[in-house]
Amino acid sequence: MTERKKFDKAFKEQTVEKILAGETTASLMAKEIGVHYSTVRDWLIAYEKDGSSAFPGSGNLKPEDDEIRSLRRELANLKEENEILKKAAAYFAKNQK
Repeated sequence: MTERKKFDKAFKEQTVEKILAGETTASLMAKEIGVHYSTVRDWLIAYEKDGSSAFPGSGNLKPEDDEIRSLRRELANLKEENEILKKAAAYFAKNQK
């Protein structure tokens, strides 16, 4: 089995920019670098959608995704705190009667 090729962000951006500039086509570029056409096509789609943040790298998130993850974590913490406060309020209301 062949080893999977890995390309860094700069290489992907250069490849996409050549295609967008009309210097080559996606299929020719795919043959040149030795990957399937769909790989280069996916790079193009990602670059057109996200621009310079299109290829965050392994284990990294796009800034928007990182913010969403952070907000979800904060929301979960706030929900937990809210439940604790509800229980405390019910406890103290019960003891006042």
